[in-house]
Formats: sequence, structure tokens, C-alpha cells
Amino acid sequence: MNSMNFSQMTPVQASTIPLFMGHKDVVVEAVTGSGKTLAFLIPVVERLLRLEEPVKKHHVAAIVMSPTRELAAQIYKVLLSLLEFHAPSASDHPETESFPASALKIVPQLLLGGSRTAAQDLSTFLQTSPNLLVSTPGRLLEILSSPYVHCPQSSFDVLVMDEADRLLDLGFKDDINKILRLLPKQRRTGLFSASVSEAVDQIIRVGLRNPVRIAVKVKGAHGVEDRRTPASLQMTYAVTHASQKLPALGVLLQKLDPAPLRTIVYLSTCAAVDYFQNLLPTILPAGTSLVPLHGKHPPHVREKNFIRFTSSASRVVLLTTDVAARGLDIPAVDLVVQIDPPSDPKVFLHRCGRAGRAGRKGLSVIFLLPGREEDYISFLKVRQTPIETLDRPDLSISPAEPALVQEEFRKVVLRDRALHDKAQKGFVSWVRSYSKHQASSIFRLADIDWNDHAAAWGLLKMPKMPELKTWDRSSFAAPEVDWDHYAYADKQREKQRKQALADARDGIPREPQKSNEKKRSRTVAWSKNLEHKASKEVKRSKKEARRQHEKLSKMSEAEKEHEVETQRMIEQIRQQQLKPADDNDVFEGFG
Repeated sequence: MNSMNFSQMTPVQASTIPLFMGHKDVVVEAVTGSGKTLAFLIPVVERLLRLEEPVKKHHVAAIVMSPTRELAAQIYKVLLSLLEFHAPSASDHPETESFPASALKIVPQLLLGGSRTAAQDLSTFLQTSPNLLVSTPGRLLEILSSPYVHCPQSSFDVLVMDEADRLLDLGFKDDINKILRLLPKQRRTGLFSASVSEAVDQIIRVGLRNPVRIAVKVKGAHGVEDRRTPASLQMTYAVTHASQKLPALGVLLQKLDPAPLRTIVYLSTCAAVDYFQNLLPTILPAGTSLVPLHGKHPPHVREKNFIRFTSSASRVVLLTTDVAARGLDIPAVDLVVQIDPPSDPKVFLHRCGRAGRAGRKGLSVIFLLPGREEDYISFLKVRQTPIETLDRPDLSISPAEPALVQEEFRKVVLRDRALHDKAQKGFVSWVRSYSKHQASSIFRLADIDWNDHAAAWGLLKMPKMPELKTWDRSSFAAPEVDWDHYAYADKQREKQRKQALADARDGIPREPQKSNEKKRSRTVAWSKNLEHKASKEVKRSKKEARRQHEKLSKMSEAEKEHEVETQRMIEQIRQQQLKPADDNDVFEGFG
């Protein structure tokens, strides 16, 4: 690698790299877009390339953990671009160029759940023997639990936890506990995030030894060194009624000059994204495409849609949830709009930080309801995240505009009954999400104007839910809908609906729904249930045996041996995971 020039580095890189190289544990808090990825990749690569001898086969020397697949893939991509400057480590160097076996080089592997199985990743590990792993916690735990993967004191050197506060959230604690037990205590550890301070108490217990705390902030307009966001990012808010939010979004995209190339619009739930992806094209400027992305999409869909957004040469809007809120370095994001404030106030900063990265100008706008929600502004200032009123462009909406947009939304929904179903599901999920805001004194269901929110969603009718018990349903101006002839665009679903309608007219009882079947099954004797389960298990085993036999019959002898060896390793991994933790281990988790 070329020698490092600290004068050309960002403050976070110049502060972190010397400490990491000097055998120090670090806890790094730096504003979004400040170059944290290179701040830990450069010293990790440099440390591995300065070892006295190559890492042994099937031994791991360094690990980088990330909370999401997208962020892990991004880190891996940056790592590969960095390794292009080191010929032995470069993945695309000419095959004719040979290097001695004793040459130090970085062999990375990306571990992600969903797209590949643990067995496939383990097979790749055994074939390539990587010394640097970039992974999400779940898949990393599966691989490290294998008896064929080694992280001894003599080999393992560095553990990096990117977006550390998110990794320490409730959903990751168990996996992190187990991973730390599998790693040697004598190691370098680095924790990086834009909001490390939110998890300081937990971070102290991760196993860092006298860590050096680095907090890189930027100066505000008056020289006050207290900002937690880039100076190039303008964070603003607009107070609007619920029915005015999406019309205001359309006006914002129309009037901004220069027009934003890439825009990210945040909603609170996956079901809301599924619904509004069909409605938003009616209010977007001509020539603007819409790309949905949320955590319940299959991995290949998430990857495809993410690439569509990042590689688009024309104006594009990413409609997403908090799955795209942290760490992702999406090029040329000019505008971030938060239709729904995040349930977790920590996420607000991460959402805003998708724009204004690496010195590029960016604008962030959050829509707040008039009244109690305006207290969110003071709430953010207390958390050292000041925002200002959006002065330009003017987002004033005419009194008739929300009604026109509502009518357009309802026209779209009336084309396909499936959209009505999505609206009902999405609205319920939004209500449940709103009720779980951590700032519960600000976001209260008691203050919701249900009719205005129904108009914002273009609902044909309000769903039945306990939160609406005290609401006067007669106040809702429902449109006239011929529900008997309101059809699904999908022919198969429409056929089933018509059949159910005809059966109801003829007095034919409907078959019990799945939910009713589950309730009824609870009343059946437990012995009958066990017999039924055992019978199903036998049938499933026979079916799996036939499938394996057919698969093996098409394999060559070498492929058969490889398959048998892989299955044996998987079984050993399972047995290893079932073993109790070592009682002599000092680390006792997060409590």
C-alpha cells in the first residue's frame, strides 16, 4: 500500500488511523458523511499487511460487523476498491502475475444472510480461506460457530463494529454476546457511529480496554463546535396538516432549484411503502421515477431496487423505511423528506445524513403536524440537533389542493381492490407505529385528526381497530362504492371473491379462514395434535429424502463427496451452537 498522507484525510480519518495503528481501542462519533468507513478500513488493511507472516489457513485476523445487508455490501465494495492499490490483494490482477505464498495479502469475504445459505458461505470460506470478514451479526455467528473457522489469540487482531449503537439494539444483543465469546479478549476493537453517545453505557461493557473516545463535529454558522451533522446539510421542518404532506412533497419537488436528482422519502412502516408506491406517481413531477425499498422485500428485490436508485441517471425518488436510514453512502442524494417522524429519535439524525455527504450540499425536511408535534423542534435542540424552518421554496397549499389529491388517490385505489386492502393494512400499521414513538408525550394518538389522516391516505373506509373506539364514524365522508362489483385486478383473486359472494347469496357456508382454523385447533385434544404433527413430519421427511435422492443421482462422484462433507460440517455447526457457553468466560453480556 502507498504511504498514508494525513493532510489529505478527513478529520475523523486523521484522528482515528494513528490510534488504531498504535494498538488503541477507539470509540468514534463523527457526523454522517465524514469518511468513517475509510477511517476503519485503512488501519485494518495496514495492520494486516504489516504482520510478520501470513495468516494461517482458515484463520480470521479481522472482522467488520454491520447492522444491515446494504451497509455491509457497501463496506465490502469500498474495501475492494481500497485493495486495488495492493497488487497481491487485488481481485482483478492478471492471472499471469504470480506472488509467492509468503506474500502478505488481504483475502476478504462478504457474509450476508438471505441471498446465500450458511453452508454456501462456509464452503466459500474453506475454499478461499479469507482473513478479513465483512458481515451482518446473524450470519457471522453461524460461520464463527463452525469448528473449521478459527479466531485464536495468535491470529485474530481487529474487531470493528460499524453503526455501533444500532448493533447494540435489542434485536442484536444476543448475537453480539455470542460473537464476543467466540473472539479472543486480547484484540483491537473499534466502534463507529454518528450517535455513539446514545449507547455509551452498553459500549463500555463490550470489552474495550481503556478506549480512546473521538468525537468529530463541525462548526456551525457562528463557530459553535456543537453540530452533529455536516455543515453542508441544511436541516429544516415544515408544519402541515396530514392531508397537506404529500401535496407539499409534490410542490417541494417541483419548486426546488436546482431540481434534486435523488430524493429519499421516509415512511414509518413497510405496509405504508407498499401502499403509497402506487399513489405517489400521481403527484411527482414529470420524468421522475419511484423506487420502493423496505426490510420485508426479499434480498434480491432489495438489491435490485437499491441499484436502480443509485444508478439512475434521471430524477428518482426512493420511498423507504428506516432500512435505508443508517450508514449507506448513496451518491448524489440532494433531498431527504421525512413524511413520518421516526419512532426512535436517534434515527432522525441518520435519516438526515443520507444527504449532504462528503461536502455535497443537501437539504433535509421533516413534516410535523400543527400543535403538540411542534414540540419535537425543542426536543431535537435539547439533543444538540437544531433544525430551522423551511423558508424556501414556499410550500403553501391552496385549500382545495388536499381534496384534489385525495380524489386522485381514490381513483387509483378504485382501479384495484387489492390497493384498498393495502390501504387498510398500511393505515393500521401506521397507527401502531405512531403509538410506539419513544417521545410519547409529543406523539399522542389522542391528538390525531382521524378524518384528516383518512383523507391523506385516500381511504375508501376506515378500518376497524381498537384505537378508533371513541371516534365518531359518522363524521367520515365515505365515497360511494359498489362493493359487490369493486373488483381485484388479479383475475384469480377476483374469481375467488365472486365465488365467495355467490356462495353467500345462496346460503352456502364459507370455509373457515386460516385464523379460525387455528383457533379451532386449540380446542382439539393435544394427543390428536401430536399425532397429526407426527404424520406431517413423516410425510415431510419422505419428501425431503426423495428430493435428496434425485439431487444426488444427477451429481458426479466429486460433487457427491462435496455435498456429504458440507452436510457433515453443517451438523457439526448445529451441535456446536447447542453447547453451553464456557462458564469461565469473563464477558457476561449486556445485562
